Amino acid sequence: MTAILHDLAARLDAAAQARAPIPPIKAEIPNADAAYDIQQVNTARRLGAGRRLVGRKIGLTSPAVQRQLGVDQPDYGMLFDDMAVPDGWDVAADRLIQPKVEAEVAFVLGRDLDDERLTVADLLRAIDFALPAIEIVDSRIADWKISFLDTVADNASSGLYVLGTTPRRLGDLDLRAAKMVLTEGERQVSAGIGAACLGHPLNATLWLASTMARLGRPLRAGDTILSGALGPMATVGRGRTYEAQIEGLGTVRAAFAADKDA
Repeated sequence: MTAILHDLAARLDAAAQARAPIPPIKAEIPNADAAYDIQQVNTARRLGAGRRLVGRKIGLTSPAVQRQLGVDQPDYGMLFDDMAVPDGWDVAADRLIQPKVEAEVAFVLGRDLDDERLTVADLLRAIDFALPAIEIVDSRIADWKISFLDTVADNASSGLYVLGTTPRRLGDLDLRAAKMVLTEGERQVSAGIGAACLGHPLNATLWLASTMARLGRPLRAGDTILSGALGPMATVGRGRTYEAQIEGLGTVRAAFAADKDA
């Protein structure tokens, strides 16, 4: 890996630590493989610092967003243990830079998925249960002026995530047709449906599982998978609480402290 890619990884990490965004870096990244190399440098850095890898997130599952960024597939990022926030707990105002929220279906695995020739049947056997989730996305790139290369290098613009506490078995759900509503107090800020996530949240998850197996970093039993947004992102306001209701899965809340002293 070139020195410039290591430098870009260090710049992204420093931005995250200082909570201070940097200008877009896409002009310095030659291709998608290099962007994932940058992501992997910071993954190794975080594991070396004692953080624990607990799953993956899938981004760019909306065909409209893919067209906007000029790509034809999703991307992925890493989930670490300290990114998990309990349902309804306040997130400190200075913990992130420019957070947004989106509602998703989360899956928790009961088996390893270490074969790149996976089928939907393999995936169904491996998923232990599904949960409602709110991903709190963030970007270390100023003003969210991201390209595909920027977001991949920046761990798929990940921040934090909140899981609901009402696990459901897949046989009890119709996730393709499941409706989602995301509210801020009494105000609706986003709405969508399971089919908005690559036609079905399982489609996105199958892509991820096959990709991770092919790269030699397969998904393992116990991993949490954020399968992708069911509707548009909403910008976070301080002192606000966001609640996602996903048909068949129940609700989950993400709350944000009013100021930096909270």
